[in-house]
Amino acid sequence: MTRIVSKIAELRQWRVQQLSNRNTVGFVPTMGALHQGHLKLVEESLKSSNNTIVSIFVNPAQFAPHEDLDTYPRTLKRDIEALESLSKDITLFTPNVQEIYPNGIQQDASKQVGAFVEMLGLGNKMEGISRPHFFRGVATIVTKLFNVVQPDLAFFGQKDVQQALILKRMCRDLLVQYPTSQNLKIVPTARDAVNNLALSSRNAYLSEQERTEVAPLLYKALNAAKEAYDSGVRTREGIIDATRPYISLAQQKGAKLDYLEINDATTFEVVNDIGMDGAVLSAAMYVGKTRLIDNILLGLTI
Repeated sequence: MTRIVSKIAELRQWRVQQLSNRNTVGFVPTMGALHQGHLKLVEESLKSSNNTIVSIFVNPAQFAPHEDLDTYPRTLKRDIEALESLSKDITLFTPNVQEIYPNGIQQDASKQVGAFVEMLGLGNKMEGISRPHFFRGVATIVTKLFNVVQPDLAFFGQKDVQQALILKRMCRDLLVQYPTSQNLKIVPTARDAVNNLALSSRNAYLSEQERTEVAPLLYKALNAAKEAYDSGVRTREGIIDATRPYISLAQQKGAKLDYLEINDATTFEVVNDIGMDGAVLSAAMYVGKTRLIDNILLGLTI
């Protein structure tokens, strides 16, 4: 039976016991609505750690006032069943908002009061251009969770590549010991076996036609760019040109491209010519009302 903990004090007591028993702890932070992408992270933790803890917390601080906090899927019973299909010995941390934000929290970042973590010069690029509030909320909640759980290892998916890279940088910059930057692991994106759509909780918002005919075109565009890179193309213009047939087709079917860009994996600056260090090609696209993100690595290992 999954061990469910909702109070920070109880979780800290459990963590002390693991330390005294010299058990390693792997951690997978989530917002719930678990899918195979999340479960892939949990499997990595189970293989690498004596104990695995999964958190489910829908974090208000990373949603802007106009975004889908109230409608974000909450499926705790199904999530527990999914975790138990992997192991009966997973600890599930399900704090409420009061536990995580004891002084309260506003969705509007301009009205928030108290301690928050900002990644200056990094959180306002790539995904941060469209969602300027997002990485402040992510860095803050992950710092809080790391302080509570103190994991030896933490696992994040490559689908949210900028998030994962920013959190590795945060651990390094703030001298975090649990986990260290090296022990924050980035796991390759889990994809639908039929159409390669990156798995996401927000995929549940897609209609059948959007899921099968439109959304997969984003990955096809990125993969065309990867093929161009592998064939020797190194310029931003040439690589982005390779994506245009698929992006154009998606737009003809009603999709709206938010951004598609090539960025340095350390600074997140736009890259015009890809050098020896490689780069990240990432994109966001609206399919109906659903905002999808995806990325592909060009000559880069993370």
